[in-house]
Amino acid sequence: MSEDRVLAEVFDGQADRFERAPVQSDPALLARVVAFAAVPQGGSILDAGCGPGLVAEAFLEAGHTVHGVDLSGEMIRRARERCARFGDRARFEQGSILTLGAAAPFDASVSRFVLHHAPEPDRFVAAQRAHVRPGGVVLAVDHITDPAPEAAAWHQDIEVARDRSHAHNLTSGQLVDLLARAGLEQLQLAEAPFELDFDEWFDRGTPGRSKDDVRARVLAGRARGFDPVRRPDGGISIRAILALVRGVVAPR
Repeated sequence: MSEDRVLAEVFDGQADRFERAPVQSDPALLARVVAFAAVPQGGSILDAGCGPGLVAEAFLEAGHTVHGVDLSGEMIRRARERCARFGDRARFEQGSILTLGAAAPFDASVSRFVLHHAPEPDRFVAAQRAHVRPGGVVLAVDHITDPAPEAAAWHQDIEVARDRSHAHNLTSGQLVDLLARAGLEQLQLAEAPFELDFDEWFDRGTPGRSKDDVRARVLAGRARGFDPVRRPDGGISIRAILALVRGVVAPR
């Protein structure tokens, strides 16, 4: 089975829990993404890995048009339903950005919580850039890991154990480097803290190990971007970091 088909099946199964997840749907974080993108009013947005349309909805509410692409048919169905009220300003198609057909260049391409699933993140960012006009924006938003190799390896092991769709943990610096290697200019980086509840986070994944096993692994260390804390109620909070990296396509 192809990697795309595996990812599509995983996210078909995760769609409902993903759409309802506090971090995915947090209005403040969504507003931060739209503001950081700084796309001129009425711009056209390519939402690469659009999921259930949460990011698309935020850009649509800000007055933009959005074309969303996702491997998961169930995610696309939910995105169309969520954004139906925006009419022709919202379009969604099932497929891969890597094979997206020719279209008028977009003013921006945005991905959120996508690159850590991409087997070839450089290729993914290059595909984002290829669909953006000169002077347009590419925005990559993702959770990050520790630059220290040992801490990053511990974090990577946990992410893979919790979700078989996970490919790579990236640091903030590595996200910047991705956009630089794609030839983007005027690179900007911002970080924002967010918090996960272990049970909610684990339960919406597609695990390869038991919950008890992953819980024990989580409590055995810490990393920048993945810092577990025991709560008085017996639960675990994970203090994480969201990186937002913005680049501009060079004028011809």
